[in-house]
Amino acid sequence: MDFSWSSEQLAFKQDIVDFATKNLNVDTAARDLNCEFPFELWKKCADFGILSMSVASQYNHSKQDTEFMTAMLAMEALGYGCRDNGLTFALNAQMWTVQLPILHVGNEQQKQKYLPAMCRGEIISAHAMTEPEAGSDAYSMQTTATPCDGGYLLNGKKCLVSLAPIADLILVYASTDLSLGNWGITAFLIEKGTQGLEQSAQQTKMGLRTVPIGELTFKNCFVSEQNILGTVGSGVGVSQSFLDWERCCILASQLGAMERQLDECLAFARKRKQFGKSIGKFQSVANRVVEMRLRLETSRLLLYKVAWLKGQGQSAMLESALLKLHLSESFMESSIDAIRIHGGRGYLTEYEIERDLRDAVGGTLYAGTSDIQRNIVAGILGL
Repeated sequence: MDFSWSSEQLAFKQDIVDFATKNLNVDTAARDLNCEFPFELWKKCADFGILSMSVASQYNHSKQDTEFMTAMLAMEALGYGCRDNGLTFALNAQMWTVQLPILHVGNEQQKQKYLPAMCRGEIISAHAMTEPEAGSDAYSMQTTATPCDGGYLLNGKKCLVSLAPIADLILVYASTDLSLGNWGITAFLIEKGTQGLEQSAQQTKMGLRTVPIGELTFKNCFVSEQNILGTVGSGVGVSQSFLDWERCCILASQLGAMERQLDECLAFARKRKQFGKSIGKFQSVANRVVEMRLRLETSRLLLYKVAWLKGQGQSAMLESALLKLHLSESFMESSIDAIRIHGGRGYLTEYEIERDLRDAVGGTLYAGTSDIQRNIVAGILGL
């Protein structure tokens, strides 16, 4: 495995760090407090080419292809330069759970209709799978798609859907035949304003408050056969095919945030003086910084290994579960250490230290909880 980067890739990474640092840290604390989604910053990311990195050149406005390892490095850089973890989460969610499936599974009409507009930031999309009674057991969903003349009628409810309140396009999973279990699940593309689709108001949550979350209700919502993504009954395959890619890039942004945390804690521990010396000279503080560095390095190795495996076309089910478990838990632990190192300042909202902890908690829940990752690893190990 070769985890080295070319000079061009490293320069590209620095360009993204510079772009994010200069353009994306606008009123973040206030937007977090008020749960405001940054539409203008989303468009800036699109104009810069961020949203195009998961899409082939013929469908994105930058007219460039981005190799996956480079795209993952870009997401890491974005997490380092942008203090708004909600924005980086939202970008990754659209890129890897909606755009990538459309690119690989969608028909040409779907690709032409949706991908360029999403890359330009003109369409915001959501990925809807979780239901009130189908969370970790996602494929036990009860949302149904009943065949009718020219398409299907969807009935049911999805919850905890990121970007649901503002989404222009929704990739939703429903069962065309509950008796078939996983083999009855189908993916559909539904546009905002479709009769029978209800998008809830934004719900307030602990962290990642700048990315709206809400519910979707389907009441005899008609979806044309032309809006099936893939084939009838292939929904589980659609969702699982891109899970590892999503994890790599969302977690890459968390890795970038962890590195930013470490750099800020190092600078603070060197500058802050108590009892006549820098607080970094006290073993309790130094040990926390060392643990942060250790978590960063082990998380980076796991991340790069999963990305390398995917780039080689190999399975990474075990490795991606370990990555999701370790990196998300590490981000949360390092966020606590960052608060402790900064003391009372770290507890105050205005210093923008405590927000990382609130955001990090979400990472242990979405895309498969830490407990589920442990179950996956145990199962692969034959337990």
